[in-house]
Amino acid sequence: MKRLTLLIPVVLFMATAAFAEDMPHSGRTLWMISAEQLEWRDHDEGNASAWDVDAWIGDDNAKISLASEGEREEDETESAETSLSMQYAIAPYWDIQLGWRRDWQPDAPNRDWAMLAFTGTAPYFIETNVQFFLGGDTRTQLRVELEKELLLTQRLELVPMIELTAFGRRDDAQHVDHGLAKVEAGLRLHYSIRRQFAPYIGLHHERLSGGTATMAEAEGHDTRDTGFTAGLRLWY
Repeated sequence: MKRLTLLIPVVLFMATAAFAEDMPHSGRTLWMISAEQLEWRDHDEGNASAWDVDAWIGDDNAKISLASEGEREEDETESAETSLSMQYAIAPYWDIQLGWRRDWQPDAPNRDWAMLAFTGTAPYFIETNVQFFLGGDTRTQLRVELEKELLLTQRLELVPMIELTAFGRRDDAQHVDHGLAKVEAGLRLHYSIRRQFAPYIGLHHERLSGGTATMAEAEGHDTRDTGFTAGLRLWY
């Protein structure tokens, strides 16, 4: 099953590459490196640093993307993930992504996932990212991210966000149960010194839910945490 999981992204890339040949292209190659979050967090159990970075190359209709996100606490990586995907425009303001993701955790086995995602702008200008993951041994995961940018002035911007993560089955090695497992929410106030450079401050909240929270409590861990955060958003 592990070999099948590793083959899934290869098959997806071959299929989407064939599909891309029939798509119209702008003929102009673009690229971008961006960091949505490079931040310090004040957790109840100590300070932490977090990152969410992405790099892509392509055109208006098709891109290949490499992304990484995670968190370090007390000089130890608590969680991290890397993803490689191909992204295609399927409608105005909406893209489909097909690819692969690997989870890296110091106290749990690394996991590989095939990824299917839909990203775009929902009504009321809500930035939406819906991701479905398929792993070995019929493991499944669903992640939904919602974010909205509220422009207060030409430079000041308030950004509320929420992220929900659910699993299709219990995974004792990863310390998660089936159903809704984790909720993350944030409220960040950005100040754009330039379009490409915006420091921010805000609040970040994390909460475990359902059986995953019960498992964490049994192991002596906190199931919720709210703290101050400060960081940078930048792109090039």
